[in-house]
Amino acid sequence: VDDRSFNAASWAGMQAAAQANSNVSVKFSQSTSPSDYTPIINTFLSQKCNIVVSIGFAMGDATKTAATAHASQKFSIVDFSYSPVLPNVDALVFNTVQDAFLGGYLAAGMSKTGKVATFGGQEFPTVTIYMDGYWDGVQYYNQKHGTHVQVLGWNEKTQKGSFTGDFTNQTKGQTLTQTFISEGADIIFPVAGNVGLGAAKAVQQADAAAGSQKVNMMWVDVDGCVSAPQYCKYFITSVQKGIVAAVSTAVTGTANGSFKGGNYVGTLANGGVALAPFHDFDSKVPSALKNELAQVKAG
Repeated sequence: VDDRSFNAASWAGMQAAAQANSNVSVKFSQSTSPSDYTPIINTFLSQKCNIVVSIGFAMGDATKTAATAHASQKFSIVDFSYSPVLPNVDALVFNTVQDAFLGGYLAAGMSKTGKVATFGGQEFPTVTIYMDGYWDGVQYYNQKHGTHVQVLGWNEKTQKGSFTGDFTNQTKGQTLTQTFISEGADIIFPVAGNVGLGAAKAVQQADAAAGSQKVNMMWVDVDGCVSAPQYCKYFITSVQKGIVAAVSTAVTGTANGSFKGGNYVGTLANGGVALAPFHDFDSKVPSALKNELAQVKAG
């Protein structure tokens, strides 16, 4: 629940709902393996929870099975949607290829070495969509500027790239990032939850070794300067999902009788995805690049 990423953001959304409506009380349970999904859902059902919110792509099947078996029970799921839609499931997905595109464009514009990198935790569509957008954004920058910034760790055309295999092992994130840095990448974008803290450690060490800050990074899902403030000075921005607001809306909607099943898609247009503020980098991102990003976003 404290992954500094989509689990933590989802729980923050639950807590926001409880703060917004005094009739709402929330609780969470943590799985240790996929075999826990169904028993946890069944426990919440036996406790007469009005809405059960499951987190993550991997819980799609277990949630569908429970929702189909309990047609009057309300559910929500983060990072997964259904076709055809399930009327008792508020499925919350985020078109993060859009804000990741902005992130890639920004990375290409800020890179001094002409090499940037990205990697994932596990090869899920909710992970590779970020990597696709990042890759696309770099290509678009190259097209606009006649540059040749390379993306290490992912190739959208071949769908081949680097993954650590989980969302928890920070050592793997650190080791992989050190490899990217040694290959010349100066902006790293981990799409890997807590594994990204290992990437931040590697960036910090590279900074110390260089004597001046030559390597930076971007965070994912939530604003890294809020979730991992100790590394804020290395975060150019964060490529965010509006998970907190979406989950809060699902829960408060259940409480006030306005629950809506089906698929919600967060986009740049509806504010469901966005780049976080630049924080320490606000004065370092050139105004011309900021203007270009605004144009790309509008496009």
